[in-house]
Amino acid sequence: MKNNKITSRDVDFAKWYTDVVNAAKLSTYSNTKGCLVIEPNGYAIWEKMQQVLDYEFKKTGHKNVYMPLLIPENLMKKEGELIEGFAPEVAWVTEGGQKHLEERLCIRPTSETLFSDYYSNVVKSYRDLPLLYNQWCNVFRWEKETRPFLRSREFLWQEGHTVHATKKEAEEETLRMLNIYNDFFHNYLAIPSIIGKKTNKEKFAGAEYTYTVEALMYNGVALQSGTSHYFGQKFSKAYDIKFLNKDNNLEYAYQTSWGVTTRMIGALIMVHSDDYGLVLPPKIAPNQVVIIPIGDTEEVNTLANTYKEILNKNNISCYIDNSEKTPGFKFAEAEVNGIPIRIEIGKRDLENNNITIVRRDTREKLSYSTNQNIVEIVTDLFNKIQTNLYDKALIRRNSMTFRAKNLDELKNIMEKQPGFVHGLWCGDEACELKVKEIKGTKSRCIPLDKEHIDNGKCMVCGKDAKCEVVWGIQY
Repeated sequence: MKNNKITSRDVDFAKWYTDVVNAAKLSTYSNTKGCLVIEPNGYAIWEKMQQVLDYEFKKTGHKNVYMPLLIPENLMKKEGELIEGFAPEVAWVTEGGQKHLEERLCIRPTSETLFSDYYSNVVKSYRDLPLLYNQWCNVFRWEKETRPFLRSREFLWQEGHTVHATKKEAEEETLRMLNIYNDFFHNYLAIPSIIGKKTNKEKFAGAEYTYTVEALMYNGVALQSGTSHYFGQKFSKAYDIKFLNKDNNLEYAYQTSWGVTTRMIGALIMVHSDDYGLVLPPKIAPNQVVIIPIGDTEEVNTLANTYKEILNKNNISCYIDNSEKTPGFKFAEAEVNGIPIRIEIGKRDLENNNITIVRRDTREKLSYSTNQNIVEIVTDLFNKIQTNLYDKALIRRNSMTFRAKNLDELKNIMEKQPGFVHGLWCGDEACELKVKEIKGTKSRCIPLDKEHIDNGKCMVCGKDAKCEVVWGIQY
């Protein structure tokens, strides 16, 4: 039975999204305008994401640090592109207590300035390098329009900031972190993302170039889901980060930064969830299994507790819903919260040595014998659910991936069904802006194998094309 609190996603996608967030108790607005309360269900997903990514970062040699929340104005101004790019979104602290500050302090929108200032003091020799640092923190950007997880003034993220002795090493780091993000989307979030390079207009302010992970939501709107930036020596020259190289000469260091945010929770919702509520891939679900006893008998409770103990011992997160709610209410609650597997244990089933297992992704009810190995059953279903969610998302994305040879074709596509549109581009920003006139369509990325093409014409101006671009409407 459909959840009456959730609007159909095919009727009003924006309302459906908000309804799912509210019904699953992921987030709610606070009295601080533009800022959200991330509720326990939402924060548990973020913690799971942190756990997986933090392990991957540390596996590749990165260490966690923490930088201050406030940035002196003089530091922000040292690298001109950065402050210019973030100026409209920066919030300033001008008073401390009852005293007017001599210098304004910026609430960090990002931390390149603080890391660069720190590196300028600690980097002395090539023997100090590389420094592979990451921080988990909050940032603040004065956004005009907000939407839970997708865009808010304060949000949570991780930002990696590394410094290297050579250009080659820094560029390898930039690409390595992009691939870690992409693998995370594919293997954990079950989202078939694409990767590529941003155009100069869309790259991060202050970067030499930016790589991006782009995902397509159920409604055909693109979501920038993670970025990795190569800074070269831009920040090291602005902040005087020099080191003695192997030839005993002073040289400017090479830097990178990379990050993902709680926006990934929004991607999970918009790619996998349905009109019944949240749907979570097993690999990222904080609670993977819920056991619902039907009837308060010794046999039912004994088996429920036995299953819970066995599953938790095998690193499968499981809990028993022993609340005083009706079984039907418990089923609906498990469904709206996106628990991948629901195990129903009732007295009548046990008389036949059976249990019922329900998959959240397909809502299919399956019957198993109590003599079967519960760990093997659940593990097998996890693999099937994870694969099914990815395959469904891939089929959906492919059905909304198009090719346009000119602006008329692009306009026709975007007016019927937005999606990823592949089109050739000459590299002129004027043509990029011309595309934006069509429902705000922007360049999402230049696929890594399409950065240089030998023939073809720009879909906007008809001149020789330099590369292929994936275009789309964005959140």
